[in-house]
Amino acid sequence: MKITEILRPEAVVEELKSITKAGALEELSAVIERVSGISLKGRLVRALEERERLGSTGIGDGIAIPHGKLKDVKVMMAAFGRSPRGLDFQSIDGKPAHIFFLLVAPEDMAGPHLKALARISRLLKEPSRRKAFMEAKTREDIYRLISEGDEKF
Repeated sequence: MKITEILRPEAVVEELKSITKAGALEELSAVIERVSGISLKGRLVRALEERERLGSTGIGDGIAIPHGKLKDVKVMMAAFGRSPRGLDFQSIDGKPAHIFFLLVAPEDMAGPHLKALARISRLLKEPSRRKAFMEAKTREDIYRLISEGDEKF
């Protein structure tokens, strides 16, 4: 599974407005709802917050991959957000997060969910790619970088 199969170009936010972890989760959840046309009535935010209580999905190096599962969701979906100023996501390295991939999957999709998390992690592993994401000028540029990274795996 490629990231571009679960992330639509209109689910890319080139500059998050949020300045808090809770705000970023809400903002990216709203993107999923808007793009998918599914009204989740706060259930996605609650699922993400529950997952965060187990341990932060801020994996360090300026990256956060909040994720959750919901029974209302029939297919895996993703949203991408970028925060040039960064925000405190309680990341394992204690540094602000700048690059966010939100992933939501159906409750019964454990294997593909884990594979998608691994693929996103690999995409963001290289410092030069993270730098390119931060320097990208438009949503289209960001999506192109994701698509190009997808082709390398």
